[in-house]
Amino acid sequence: MHKVWQRYDPQRLMPALAIFLFVLAILIHFILLSSDRYNWLDGPKAAAPTVTAQANPAAATPAPMAPAAQ
Repeated sequence: MHKVWQRYDPQRLMPALAIFLFVLAILIHFILLSSDRYNWLDGPKAAAPTVTAQANPAAATPAPMAPAAQ
């Protein structure tokens, strides 16, 4: 391991590593905050309402077709 520190200058490498890890941590946190499931500040967004029942079910029933002429 000492040969690694002979090849690279620790005074330049350690701050660069710290800056890289800090930027990576901030990026991961922003990605999580932009997702619906892991947003701990706003909480999950409400789902869009879905239509399950029609106002007039008789109007939605198609009219019976006439038998085909042979």
